[in-house]
Amino acid sequence: MKINNQTTIGAIVAYDFRTAALFSKYKIDFCCKGDRTLEAVCTKKNISQKELIDALEALLNNSQSYISDYGQWSLDLLIDYIETTHHHYVEEKTPVLLQFLDKLCKVHGEKHPELLKINALFSESAGELAMHMKKEELVLFPFIRQMVNAKKEGSELKRPHFGSVSNPVTMMRHEHDTEGERFDKIATLTNQYTPPADACNTYKVTYAMLQEFENDLHKHIHLENNILFPKAITLEADFNN
Repeated sequence: MKINNQTTIGAIVAYDFRTAALFSKYKIDFCCKGDRTLEAVCTKKNISQKELIDALEALLNNSQSYISDYGQWSLDLLIDYIETTHHHYVEEKTPVLLQFLDKLCKVHGEKHPELLKINALFSESAGELAMHMKKEELVLFPFIRQMVNAKKEGSELKRPHFGSVSNPVTMMRHEHDTEGERFDKIATLTNQYTPPADACNTYKVTYAMLQEFENDLHKHIHLENNILFPKAITLEADFNN
């Protein structure tokens, strides 16, 4: 992959997901704001374009480079992966984290009042993500699967009640942005998931789980924003030509 200052963050991460760690190092949002160019993000964050591009090229040119093939997957396969891997992860980890955060608030909330804010933010996230995933599973994803099948069979595509796939995609992107902002606040309140000196084991485990949850969410959003959604919009356009 050739990189220049007009290459978007999302395109780079879609090509090789290892670059996500590099963008995280520079505190660059690669999932919710993946449509920004290197030039735009470097200007905003006062980062040397040459330094960032050199670092990216060194990573991509590594002889042991691993190129993710998510972008080559069929859309129905990618949806299956998102549901079984990332949706399942959220459903499995959310109740555990809610339980741990409630416990921490009761035991340590008086001395560490930031825990109350963290708990409130994660509770909001838990509720919103549950509804968000259901909308994907019941509305958006089934239509994308219908498009894939219609394309394979050469059959006519039945138009959805929401008009165009870009309508729910726009809503999903907005909700992704909201979750990204919410976890930015959680990361700040937890001092980038660094437990305080007096933290008990539950405290440490909870912060580690929150960080893992955010990392999984970043990959989850990346797969949708930067790969699934653009390809779904392109596929729908094929039926309109």
